Amino acid sequence: MALTKEQSAAVVSKFGANDSDTGNTKVQVALLTERIKQLTVHCTNFPKDTSASRGLLKIIGQRRKLLKYLQRRDLELYRSLIKELGLRK
Repeated sequence: MALTKEQSAAVVSKFGANDSDTGNTKVQVALLTERIKQLTVHCTNFPKDTSASRGLLKIIGQRRKLLKYLQRRDLELYRSLIKELGLRK
């Protein structure tokens, strides 16, 4: 149910400066977005799994905090990341 090493490595290589750039805010938001997509599918298939629903809400909160930080620091990077990930319409 978690991201596989291959999936996370692909996200890190796409959004990071290099393959070991996992601390970058942009990479963290992208990884959380992939995890949110997986948990959303799981929660729709298993609506009574309340622990997964709670975990999903926690991850959404983490991503929201990181996006607020990125918005304060670098507005253009924030806008490009939002557009690239397709978060806001």
